[in-house]
Amino acid sequence: MRAAIRHLAVRVGPREATSAAFRQAAGWFGGEMRRLGYTVTEESFAVPAGDSWGTPVSAGDSVNVIADPPGFDASQPHLVVGAHLDTIAVSPGAEDNASGVAVVREVGRLASAHGTRLPVRLVAFGAEEPRGPGDRLHHFGSRHRVAAMSGPERAAVRAMVSLDRVGVRGWTVPVCDGGTSNGRVVRSLVAAAGGIPTSTCEDRASDHWSYEKADVPAARLGSIPYAGYHSADDRSGVVDDRQLRRVATIVWRWMR
Repeated sequence: MRAAIRHLAVRVGPREATSAAFRQAAGWFGGEMRRLGYTVTEESFAVPAGDSWGTPVSAGDSVNVIADPPGFDASQPHLVVGAHLDTIAVSPGAEDNASGVAVVREVGRLASAHGTRLPVRLVAFGAEEPRGPGDRLHHFGSRHRVAAMSGPERAAVRAMVSLDRVGVRGWTVPVCDGGTSNGRVVRSLVAAAGGIPTSTCEDRASDHWSYEKADVPAARLGSIPYAGYHSADDRSGVVDDRQLRRVATIVWRWMR
């Protein structure tokens, strides 16, 4: 996981959703998942011009990178675990969100070696970061993914988990949802944590919210505040190995 964070935050660096650096990161994630035996597809979608936390950004295309296990059938019961791959324009994004992508890659490695209770679709979302205020200018990749799902596919998603800002050290692992569902996914993640301390909250600021708005059970892990948030100081040193292990352990137990 630490190597994945270094790759994204140091070698690739800032990866605004329509930039060449983002496409480089998307290619890296797809290559990693193919090497683990997954079938990888990309879906492209348009992103408008806007304001990336104080920096003007142009309109363009971004992509979601989707990794499916062999024989995957989206119309049959399955789980979705995802993390957004993009950053705001000026940030190398070690915590936001190379940390989440690194955990997705790691649980994908474990799943390919050991299997899971249900098939798990793994997604690196594009264009999660806002390009202005409100839902309309946020979560473009996950909104596109949900809109592209057929009725049977939506019904087949037993739960979706978004990993977003999961590496900053804290007393607990935050486990949150948007507050409009019955909390089942939050409860199942808390149960999977066992002795790992967790805290719960209401949160609509990540890709789980796109699923939850579509009545797909969903939750988010992560969101501890830190000084380098949405800045050029979001570098590898802000990520704590213990917290990464905690999050990966919870997700893997939940998948397993």
